[in-house]
Amino acid sequence: MAKEKAFTVAIVGRPNVGKSTLFNRLVGRKSALVDKTPGLTRDRREGDAKLGPLRFRVIDTAGYEAGRDGSIESRAWAQTEAALADADVALLVVDARTGVTPADADFGRLVRTSKKPVVLVANKVEGKASEGGFYEAFSLGLGEPVSMSAEHGLGLADLHAALAPHVPYDPDAVDEPDKKRRRKKVPVEGEPVVGRSEEKPHGPLRLAIVGKPNVGKSTLLNHLLGEQRVITGPEPGLTRDAIAVAWEYRGQPVQLVDTAGMRRAQKVHGPLEKLSSMDSRRAIGLAEVCILVLDATEPMGRADLSAAVFAIDEGRAVVIALNKIDAVADPSAVLRALQERLEDSLSQVQGVPVVPLSGLTGHAVEKLMPAVLKQYERWNTRIPTAQLNRWLEGILTANPPPVVNRRRIRIRYMTQVSARPPTFALFSSKPGDLPDSYVRYAVNDLRTAFKLPGVPIRMGVRKSSRTNPYDQD
Repeated sequence: MAKEKAFTVAIVGRPNVGKSTLFNRLVGRKSALVDKTPGLTRDRREGDAKLGPLRFRVIDTAGYEAGRDGSIESRAWAQTEAALADADVALLVVDARTGVTPADADFGRLVRTSKKPVVLVANKVEGKASEGGFYEAFSLGLGEPVSMSAEHGLGLADLHAALAPHVPYDPDAVDEPDKKRRRKKVPVEGEPVVGRSEEKPHGPLRLAIVGKPNVGKSTLLNHLLGEQRVITGPEPGLTRDAIAVAWEYRGQPVQLVDTAGMRRAQKVHGPLEKLSSMDSRRAIGLAEVCILVLDATEPMGRADLSAAVFAIDEGRAVVIALNKIDAVADPSAVLRALQERLEDSLSQVQGVPVVPLSGLTGHAVEKLMPAVLKQYERWNTRIPTAQLNRWLEGILTANPPPVVNRRRIRIRYMTQVSARPPTFALFSSKPGDLPDSYVRYAVNDLRTAFKLPGVPIRMGVRKSSRTNPYDQD
């Protein structure tokens, strides 16, 4: 059964009128990048909006006007047209302090020809300087503008009144206090109590596509979705902020996130690049699995390695997409060289899966998502305590812990603290004296024994009591 399409509102307008600020206000978080630089937004960004009892899908769009064919402006304009075509209502935003410009008139003609209901918003009304621009907005012929300041949250009640006749009533939309009361669950007799460490998988798989600039991240995303969802081109740095897209792969809901190119910290210059880099890192922190896209025509560099290490340090599962494999003369040699580089530089997560493919032609792209789902399954692994301790006995026999001050360190037992990523605790008589090298030995052996290649494994050492609580009589 096809999922019913959510009611959608598209925010349109020229650059720097506050579209992204309004988007952030409606979704309730700083999701879209905001800066004084005009034209920061290039791709359309979607989010779930809340305005009083109204619930709808909102789309933030680029402020570019149509440019020459093939230009960045023309590609961004195509994204705006696609968003408007998909929307049920258009929010046309103008800057009340600047007044109506020819570009505002162009966007006014665009929304009129779309035949969609239009709500005109005169933004940035704080202060007397905005009065003239507010009245100028009437000249667009789109009715009385909604006077508001998205940055300061002024005029939201008026915006609600303007949208209410168009947005379908949602009986499930309730106030926050009611939601909190609904969330309280009364325990049922005989029902198991789930602790915080259970970390059951919930919601869609959060999948981030990461890598340095111009390796083909956006092209790969478009191929996976089967549509030109984000703009692509030979220019490095086209994607400026992380764009999340709801998707479904063989019944598995996925939140697919395209990120801006990541460089090493020393190579990041200027406020926009810093904002983009921070947004990419934030997307990795919120992801569950990261697809690290590498360029097969170039050796794995320090920027690639930096992105991989950051994702692993954040505890994310990683799959490597070796893109542009169709552009190299000897794919097998390239793959061997990459595997050697990974063994040397990413020894902490041995066995990261590598999928050679071409996002442009679609060659072998169908192998990517099965590899992602397999890593996601491993990332969620929970190992029974009895199995863990039987394995622990084996490694302690094969390679006992070292002797410190003429006394051997005793490791009494271990348990899995949590999953997502798999996290374990070793209980030792002298946790402070157990060498890091022995902990790494335990992690590597555990990875092999329980078939967890390429998954970050966290292992802590704690002070133990003299008895093993997991001993069975």
